Amino acid sequence: MRGIVYEKYGAPEVLHIKELRKPTPKQSEVLIKVYTTTVTKGDVRMRSFSVPPFQWLFARMYLGMLKPKRSILGMELAGEIEEVGEHVTKFKVGDMVFASTFEVDFGGYAEYKCIPEDGVLALKPDKLSFGEAAASVGAGMSAIRCLQKSNIQKGQEVLIYGASGAVGSSAVQIATNHYGSIVTAVCSKKNLELAKSLGAEHIVDYTKQDITQLNKKYDVIFDAVDKLPKSKAKKVLKKTGVYLNVHKDTNSSYSKTRVEELLKIRKLMVEDKFKPYIDRVYPMEEIVEAHRYVDLGHKKGNVVIEILR
Repeated sequence: MRGIVYEKYGAPEVLHIKELRKPTPKQSEVLIKVYTTTVTKGDVRMRSFSVPPFQWLFARMYLGMLKPKRSILGMELAGEIEEVGEHVTKFKVGDMVFASTFEVDFGGYAEYKCIPEDGVLALKPDKLSFGEAAASVGAGMSAIRCLQKSNIQKGQEVLIYGASGAVGSSAVQIATNHYGSIVTAVCSKKNLELAKSLGAEHIVDYTKQDITQLNKKYDVIFDAVDKLPKSKAKKVLKKTGVYLNVHKDTNSSYSKTRVEELLKIRKLMVEDKFKPYIDRVYPMEEIVEAHRYVDLGHKKGNVVIEILR
């Protein structure tokens, strides 16, 4: 099988396609033929080893001191089950699925990936393309995990900072369509119409307006890009309001919880309450160009990679 690998940290050019051994599923695993994956901020950070100084040692120990321990990136995928282990009961050959690879050493950037049947894995909604299914996983789960922590209520005022990114665009839809909140989306001028189309009732161009000068207080403020300090957000947060940060409030250490979150995302997509926004789609052979684009920091929603077409 072919896979996209990186054997040293660096610019997008460290990524290259290599012939690899096709994996064989263990007794309780399924073998997925991967149709699509994505380029997330996490993939970019791991590839370039761009981490804050206080995380440097931990990141080196986890990712690899001198070179990557896990040479295949890809935090999410969608595809078709080609083979199942003899103890598998939840899935069958031919099932169309989507999954998170976060707990199984990543690996979405390859034509095949083995995942435990009890992993973060679910049947793909029929109405979604493989690209949409893959793109829904990480961003959708992060958005719903954070919003749930706020105990958000119908009719509450919610401000989402970074509303055009993968997590932010997911959060706008979920907060509006699922929780029934009134969303103020904060993003750049070129993305205001996108935020509005996703369900935001109010839109703010952060390049023209300081949010601390808004004449409104919010029940929930969700920083979906880790660029709005809590000290600044508190100036427009109600006394009983909740501040959420995409990095600090997305930790989930239990596989069962993550599977439940994926199933919630699936349900929202089936009910037409959430659909991941796709910015660009690249073939596997253009992975370097895809990472270059995400490196620019201007992507809207998600960038999809087609592995098998």
